[in-house]
Amino acid sequence: MLDYEPSAGTLAAIAGRHGTPAEQVRPLPSGVANRVFLLGDNLVLRIPRTKQFLPDLVKEAAVIPVARQAGVRTPEIVAFDDTCSAVDVPYMLLTRAPGADLVRLEPATADTDRVFHQVGRELARLHRLTPADAPDLRTVPVDDGTTDPWALTDRLLTDGWIDAGTARWLRGWLDRLSAHLPDEPHQVLVHGDIAPQNLLVSPRTGRLTGIVDWGDAQWTDPAVDFAKMPLTAIPAMLDGYRQETGEHTAVPSPTWEARVLRFHLTWALGRLADPVPHPGERHWTAPPASRLLGLLRFFASVPPAPWNDLA
Repeated sequence: MLDYEPSAGTLAAIAGRHGTPAEQVRPLPSGVANRVFLLGDNLVLRIPRTKQFLPDLVKEAAVIPVARQAGVRTPEIVAFDDTCSAVDVPYMLLTRAPGADLVRLEPATADTDRVFHQVGRELARLHRLTPADAPDLRTVPVDDGTTDPWALTDRLLTDGWIDAGTARWLRGWLDRLSAHLPDEPHQVLVHGDIAPQNLLVSPRTGRLTGIVDWGDAQWTDPAVDFAKMPLTAIPAMLDGYRQETGEHTAVPSPTWEARVLRFHLTWALGRLADPVPHPGERHWTAPPASRLLGLLRFFASVPPAPWNDLA
């Protein structure tokens, strides 16, 4: 597997091509797929760690301009080069959104409900995009939603990760939620990794300044984009989403809550036997499966509207 390990000379060459002195190149927290550097005060450099992750960066180069045109707050691409002709690594250069990711901000710094409300509105803008609206994104993968949470539950029971009582409780919830799901969910463009580390917030204003890291973008059920956020964030996100789409004027329906809850549950079950993140990795910030199951039990016992319609 080809590693893209940028030398100091490579970083200096990239910086020089974009008017930044080499001494102003500073590393930023990196993820599993990309190494990230700050060039001066206004540019962010992303370099895939290996050839395996290059297709995700190519996908981002196609998706980001479309998302921006749809009105989504995300940094603009300044340069993208996957040829390795100018320097010995592929790279993407973006404008820097002011602020820090939501993981690193102190709770008092950001009004999280307001941020989550803004995230919901951004997702509603993104989810207006269908394959017919974006013919240039034909190579973006389509998720067929074939993950079977009932099969996951049975496998976890067989392997000893959960007991029979928990398995019955899970199946009961899955049956209850499925009654509210559409037969054929509308496929839209989703970010695919809406999580606290990919939400940038201004410490000064406490407002969302950008959504970053589009490597998991795909065409699928829009409820997927709520699966990696804490359940406590979902009410504010859905409120913002409904305001942006105009659904807040309609009679409240539990359909969205059911879809989001099912994705949360399926995601947690899939990770129960393979927990992440691992030390030093920042690629999964949804609640640990054990905590998520506890939150689901809480919602089952003390359900706020419209969650009570799911009981």
